[in-house]
Amino acid sequence: MVVDAQVPASLRAELVAVAARTLAGYDPSAVPPSLRRVAAFAPAKRASAGAVPLWSALDDEHFRSRAARTWAGEHPDLAAALGAPARPHEPDDEPGDQPEHEPDDVPGDQPEHEPDREQDREPQGPPVAAPAPSLAAAAGAWLLGADWRALLPSTATAPHRTGPATPPDAAARARDELERVRAERDAALEELATLRKQARRLRSDADRARAEGRRALEQAAEELAQARAARDEAATALEVAGDERRAADAERTAARAELRVARKLADARVRLLLDTIVDAASGLRTELALPPASELPADLVAPAQEAAPARLGSRGRHVDDPGLLDELLRQPRAHLVVDGYNVTKTGYAELTLERQRRMLVDGLAGLATRTGAEVTCCFDGRPTPLAPGTLAHGVRVRFSVGEIADDLIRRLVQAEPTGRVVVVVTSDQEVARDVEARGAYVVPSATLVARLRHA
Repeated sequence: MVVDAQVPASLRAELVAVAARTLAGYDPSAVPPSLRRVAAFAPAKRASAGAVPLWSALDDEHFRSRAARTWAGEHPDLAAALGAPARPHEPDDEPGDQPEHEPDDVPGDQPEHEPDREQDREPQGPPVAAPAPSLAAAAGAWLLGADWRALLPSTATAPHRTGPATPPDAAARARDELERVRAERDAALEELATLRKQARRLRSDADRARAEGRRALEQAAEELAQARAARDEAATALEVAGDERRAADAERTAARAELRVARKLADARVRLLLDTIVDAASGLRTELALPPASELPADLVAPAQEAAPARLGSRGRHVDDPGLLDELLRQPRAHLVVDGYNVTKTGYAELTLERQRRMLVDGLAGLATRTGAEVTCCFDGRPTPLAPGTLAHGVRVRFSVGEIADDLIRRLVQAEPTGRVVVVVTSDQEVARDVEARGAYVVPSATLVARLRHA
């Protein structure tokens, strides 16, 4: 049967309500595909929110038969008056698929009959002893294929009718109102049950959230305690470091005070010794009573003697010969000590100090690679970071902090064991005499500059 488009709105609303209640009796897995979204609504809202798909679903014979059975269970008297069987036959009815409201008081057992499969069959005439016109009776007649127009109340087709209502009409309206109130009550109860389930679920979620919050709070408190312990430990370490630094500062201050006292003591001793020598010389002059000098120093100056030849190296090489430097550095475990600025002022005086250091260190690196000797280069002043790549492998760069480079060179030579070949490159005669006295070889700065330029 094709859904009649001329059904009044009031009857259509009644049929949609019956369809919504019929949908509630379906198993979730057996809900028709077109009504699955409607089944997801709350039962009280299905008739209003899903009116269109529910009305369209009544065109399906199987669903319409289910709706007729639902209506018969709700209105057994009307069903009996319309001649409907207790359980209208459903095509393709599955075993165990029972409606939610199974009528058990429909009077009369009538034999089942096969419903007409024609889509557009003529409505049957109203049965003998037809029920009073009402929306419920008209809806049942429509679902059963009977003449529903005869059972339609006059208010459904003539909403503006005036005058007092007849008793049958008033009773029908009262029954309709009672049915509507009951339906609303059932819908409200179902919605209340749904809300209670949601409230229980929300309480469970809240309990879980509180438990998770407590766990997070405990974890945060533990992490905070660990952070505070680490902070206290760091504060203790900082305090210990501060105490050690203050102790080191105090020791350094005391050492400087002792050094000043030692210098003053040395000056006093020198002054006392000098005064003693002067007094002794005066006393000796008086005691010896030496006569006045008859000759002056200029009278005793002898002719100039030929200067003594410079010390020769191996195979008769002169100290100014760059070959002597190579020969000395090829000795086993030789150590080359360079007076840095003394050499750079000789060969690279026009450059800046940084460029001078870079040129010298790069040249010494190549010399150390070729000869295999240990090379130490000494500069005056505090350490200055060299550009990347200028501190070549094999060259030890030392800066004299708190002293001059000459004293650093003397201490380096003094630290070497007796018998090791130590070559000092400097043009400072005082340094040369001191290191030669300790067994080191001295090569002028110009010799090293010449050797590096010819490398």
